[in-house]
Amino acid sequence: MLRRSAFRLPRHPASVGLARLRVRDHLAVWGHTAPAEALDTAVLLVSELATNAVRHGPVREREFEVAVTVLADGSCFIEVSDAGVHDGIGRGLRLLDALAETWGVWHRGPHGRTTWALIRS
Repeated sequence: MLRRSAFRLPRHPASVGLARLRVRDHLAVWGHTAPAEALDTAVLLVSELATNAVRHGPVREREFEVAVTVLADGSCFIEVSDAGVHDGIGRGLRLLDALAETWGVWHRGPHGRTTWALIRS
C-alpha cells in the first residue's frame, strides 16, 4: 500500500527537529518500523535535508516542505523542497551517497528545488 504525507514548516532551526519527529511519527503510525535501521536512516536523512533547507534557503522564503512516502515494497521515499537554488556538497549530501539507495535533485526553475532520497527497507 502506498502512503504519503507532506507538510510545510517554517525555515527556522527548530523545524529540523520537528521534521524528524513528524516523519518518525508518520512512519510509526503506518507500521513502518522494521527494520529499525531503515527508520533511523529515513529520519537522519530528513534531518540533513531539512538542515540544508533551513541554512541555504533564500531569505524571502519562509517555509520549506517535507514529504514522506512509503511505497508498496516497503521502501521509503523522502522529499524536501525549498525555494533555494544552492546545490551544496556538504556533509548532508555525502550522507545521502552513503545511506540512500539512490537520490537526486529536481530543479523546479524559479520555484527552487526538491532533494529526494529512496531508502530500501
